[in-house]
Amino acid sequence: MNKTTLVIGASLKPERYSNIAIKRLRSYNHEVKAFGLRSGEVADVTIDTELMPYKNVDTVTLYLNPQNQKPYYDYIIGLNPKRVIFNPGTENPEFYNILEQKNINYEVACTLVLLSTQQY
Repeated sequence: MNKTTLVIGASLKPERYSNIAIKRLRSYNHEVKAFGLRSGEVADVTIDTELMPYKNVDTVTLYLNPQNQKPYYDYIIGLNPKRVIFNPGTENPEFYNILEQKNINYEVACTLVLLSTQQY
């Protein structure tokens, strides 16, 4: 069974990396949940505009700049994911420290590159 990935900062705009990542994750048959400011669908994934109590989230992949991540720290930690991926532009040393204290792994990487190189 594939692990669930939560995309935070999901966009309906096809040119956005978060949108491309959702499509690419689905093409690899990953279970995907998405949170963004506007509801809608990307591939067969509904973008939620409210923070949902998802279960069994393996990976959270971030598409929010560090300032916009702050309100979600507690939420992400509460999901207890195995890892958090900081995509280019989302690097956040403050959040790295918090994750380390909670024993949550993080990677500073690009979800799209990890998928295309079979390292996801």
